[in-house]
Amino acid sequence: MTIQEMERRKQEWGYTYTQIAELSDIPLETVRKIFEGNAENVEYRVWDALENAFRDRMVVKEASAAYEVKRKPGSYTIEDYRDLPDDLRVELIDGYFYDMAAPTTFHQLMAAEVHRQIANHILDRDGACTPFISPVDVQLDSDEKTMIQPDVVIVCDPSKIVRRNIIGAPDFVLEVVSPGTKRRDYIVKLAKYEQAKVREYWIVDPYTKKVLVYFLEGEGEVAVYPIDAEIPVHIFGGELVLDFKRIAQWADKEWD
Repeated sequence: MTIQEMERRKQEWGYTYTQIAELSDIPLETVRKIFEGNAENVEYRVWDALENAFRDRMVVKEASAAYEVKRKPGSYTIEDYRDLPDDLRVELIDGYFYDMAAPTTFHQLMAAEVHRQIANHILDRDGACTPFISPVDVQLDSDEKTMIQPDVVIVCDPSKIVRRNIIGAPDFVLEVVSPGTKRRDYIVKLAKYEQAKVREYWIVDPYTKKVLVYFLEGEGEVAVYPIDAEIPVHIFGGELVLDFKRIAQWADKEWD
């Protein structure tokens, strides 16, 4: 996305520099300088975060027009979601499309390591639960207006697993934060998972070097761990403890 395209969307949506800074987690002064013409030598991380700030809340207007999605934003359905081309990665949340940029290698390493540890634990014990790693569609509310792709999920009720997707709330969901998904993971999806009665929700944030564990079955308590911790999975009664040491090493690495 060019700076001209960002500027156009900024004007269309009425974004202020402060709102862009909050959505992208980029300092306000940096945002101001970029939009005032000092866009040379901007780090990839900063540019990627800015792009995702505009995509994060973007209803996919271009896709809607090009692929004859007729409904208005807020009324899109799973039928519209499935009518989009396979190379267009979006999530559908409460009738709105949210753009999903392709995950980075850094992001996928973290998700894959968590999934590996979970899968090994379940297989070693011939467990009844089934782990999944993105991309897998989750029809979270069992309705026609939400279809998401969490990074890692565990489903313990086999009746929720059908050929095309998962129907209903998984027991466990984990999201790895990317610069452009921070608001979605911390606010939008947290609310959705709690509403749908997901039992346990983890946010792995390599930028703050923390893992947040939300216990959604009770009072909605949250525990915060450093990213190199050993953390128990509560839906398994603490029998599974995920070791984040390797993930912490990846989080410390400088990625170009």
